[in-house]
Amino acid sequence: MSPLFKVFYWGLLISFLGTLPMGTLNVTAMQIGIQESIKNALLFALGSLTVEMIYVRISLVGINWVRKQERLMRWMQWITLAIIVVMATGSIIAALHPDDGAKNVVLQNNIHRTLLGMGMCAINPVQIPFWFGWSTVLFSKKILQPVNAQYNIYIIGIGLGTLLGNSLFIFGGRWITDRISNSGTYLNWIIGGIFTVTAVIQLYKILAHKGAVDKIHDIKDEEVLEVKE
Repeated sequence: MSPLFKVFYWGLLISFLGTLPMGTLNVTAMQIGIQESIKNALLFALGSLTVEMIYVRISLVGINWVRKQERLMRWMQWITLAIIVVMATGSIIAALHPDDGAKNVVLQNNIHRTLLGMGMCAINPVQIPFWFGWSTVLFSKKILQPVNAQYNIYIIGIGLGTLLGNSLFIFGGRWITDRISNSGTYLNWIIGGIFTVTAVIQLYKILAHKGAVDKIHDIKDEEVLEVKE
């Protein structure tokens, strides 16, 4: 197996598996696929994965700069929490009023879904410590080397893995709603519940200083140097 293909494979696999647990972005993509269209959901997914790929690049070469933006990133955590709470509320309202064509308030806008995906991903910095951690593992295993060609193919694999993972939610959610009566209402309850639990976890992490910002802050200087060499 060539080094480039191995890097591509690991980037794709880690990203795909990392996308499978229900979270804000993949559940929102599924909701857009159900309430709007598959096209809009895919556009949202493309927007979010574009920002994720940028964050991966930053985690590889610009982590020191990120560590200096602690105040900004803490504000981003609170904004993310507010959006999750709004989406939880909107999903529950939509479930309570299935005949009114109720739609999640975050989706009640004319923002291009690609830009919406980019925005929602951009304010959630959790990808940076996640990918810094996995990249460090790949560096230590000599799978990933500090070479631009490998960085580029690694990021492409990550983008494709994220798209495949989101596609499972998008097409799976649509498949369920097309075949089960009143499934949209049930899914709204489930989605509302997921967002509620996510909001509680996010709040706990912020208050307990266990969030993404704190993980970035705890990255040791020698770990950064190891990645840069």
